[in-house]
Amino acid sequence: MRPKVKYLVIYRHKDKYSITDKDLPLAQLIEECQQECKSTYGYRRVSIWLDKKGIHHNPKTVLRVMQKYNLLSVVRRKRYQHYSSVLHKYPNLLNRDFHADRPNQKWVTDISYIPTKQGFLYLSVIRDLFDNSIIAYKTATQQTINLVLNTIKAAKRKEKVTGELQLHSDQGFQYTSLAYFNLTQSYGITQSMSRRGNPYDNALAENFFSILKTECIHRIKLQSFNEARKVIDEYIYFYNNQRLQLKTKLTPIEYRRQYVA
Repeated sequence: MRPKVKYLVIYRHKDKYSITDKDLPLAQLIEECQQECKSTYGYRRVSIWLDKKGIHHNPKTVLRVMQKYNLLSVVRRKRYQHYSSVLHKYPNLLNRDFHADRPNQKWVTDISYIPTKQGFLYLSVIRDLFDNSIIAYKTATQQTINLVLNTIKAAKRKEKVTGELQLHSDQGFQYTSLAYFNLTQSYGITQSMSRRGNPYDNALAENFFSILKTECIHRIKLQSFNEARKVIDEYIYFYNNQRLQLKTKLTPIEYRRQYVA
């Protein structure tokens, strides 16, 4: 336990709880965890973090102490997207089957906007459903077809793409374009597309943006595009390499490496 964290917890609650409070040692550990994850962990992830350090507590006890010492994470909000008319339309091959047996079997992609004082910065991501990692992302100040194409090109440079790969999107104009069709065809990627007016068909792409905005973007008043890019870079690194997944109790990259090993 770092002394800075220990005394920060004691000082914050000195008027409410005695330093002999039996919950204080656990609260100090939770405070350290929340500092590392920028207060984004709920009680279940905090419990996993403690377990990995050999400190075992009932998750309900962890929740109680987090509530008592005001160490709770932020509450997630959901967003749904409207769909535009289509040019190239593809069947919904994913069909809400979000399970993948191996890396680079099923990817989902989408675009979201990040508000700054300079205007909206648009973020395009590709998420692998095997481990929920973000394998590629790009930003731009305009929502263009090239934003999507550059994201796919970045993913292709990083990952091994085979004819068995499905890339699922919504019916946004970038994904129904001829350029998108030509690029995915040239890579041998099989296209899959949400049904019109069914946001749940691409729920796992939407889910990442919800996590990003709730745990990061909504907590900061971004002044510029450059600041937003820096914050996004830092958060996606944290998400891939440090943020624990509830199902696997590992980070996305740790889980991915297990398959490779």
